[in-house]
Amino acid sequence: MKFIAKAFAHWDRILFLFIVLLDQLTKAIVVKTMVPGQTVSLIQDVFHLTYVLNPGAAFGILSNQRIFLLLIGAVLIVVTAYFYPMLKKASLCLQVGASMILSGAVANLIDRIQTGYVVDFLDFRIWPVFNIADIAIVSGMVLMVYTIIFRLDESTVKIRRVR
Repeated sequence: MKFIAKAFAHWDRILFLFIVLLDQLTKAIVVKTMVPGQTVSLIQDVFHLTYVLNPGAAFGILSNQRIFLLLIGAVLIVVTAYFYPMLKKASLCLQVGASMILSGAVANLIDRIQTGYVVDFLDFRIWPVFNIADIAIVSGMVLMVYTIIFRLDESTVKIRRVR
């Protein structure tokens, strides 16, 4: 019973590790079983697994800017880690969002450090190919923006008043 209480107290670390490990595991399966450019239809004309090596950021922007993307990833991780303890006193939604963003950034940074590319494979044909880390980053951002716009009030976070 103490293990469960302790694990619950560290849910953010568990969420972080789960997302990073799931992302890296799915990418490893794709790399091991497919070749770059290969596509496998799971739902015809709707959902495919397509192995893409992305040398850029989202949607392939900043293609082949490895050093810049490594620096941006590192800065995002440091900034999120720095502000995270402050979020512990705020809304649970902000904590979850920050954990998701941090885990996605770390997972994609692992790819960039290892190979210079990010492995993408989820392909809905109406959107650029993406991966689990991208889902975590976007979901975390949506959750945080939603919380900031619609859910924050003085009872969920203490705001310093500047006079």
